[in-house]
Amino acid sequence: MEKLSASLEDYLEAIFWVAEEKGAARPKDIADRLQVKAASVTGALKTLAEKNLVNYAPYDVVTLTATGKRAARTIAKKHNALLNFFNNVLDIPREEAEEFACKMEHVIPDHVLERFVRFAEFIEKCPNSGGVWQEGSHGYLCNVRGSNPQCDTCSLAK
Repeated sequence: MEKLSASLEDYLEAIFWVAEEKGAARPKDIADRLQVKAASVTGALKTLAEKNLVNYAPYDVVTLTATGKRAARTIAKKHNALLNFFNNVLDIPREEAEEFACKMEHVIPDHVLERFVRFAEFIEKCPNSGGVWQEGSHGYLCNVRGSNPQCDTCSLAK
């Protein structure tokens, strides 16, 4: 699949979430979610349909194709990982974290995102706050194993 613009990625993600919440995505719901005019939605839907990412016909619901759904899930995963990192790990207020996540989801490479996710999991799950993480052969592992009784059962210490 060719690289999409940030705007088209936002439309795919909006369609994905509207359909998840309401069972179907209508252009008006997409416009409301993105706070854009209906004409903008129509143009984006036509472009996404040309790229075989959505099924679109005027005055009908919009659905994601299999390819579109995979792309939308990837975008949503990036958004949520970044949002959770900013909000839960860095303690950035949710509205501000949402804004940053929306901007960064379009440019962050998958391998960097995976490190974000692993680091966030480490911070959230490590019973030994203040532990230092180090790169291991299977991801990032705690290097303070054994200093806390909970380390014996910690999945990060394996």
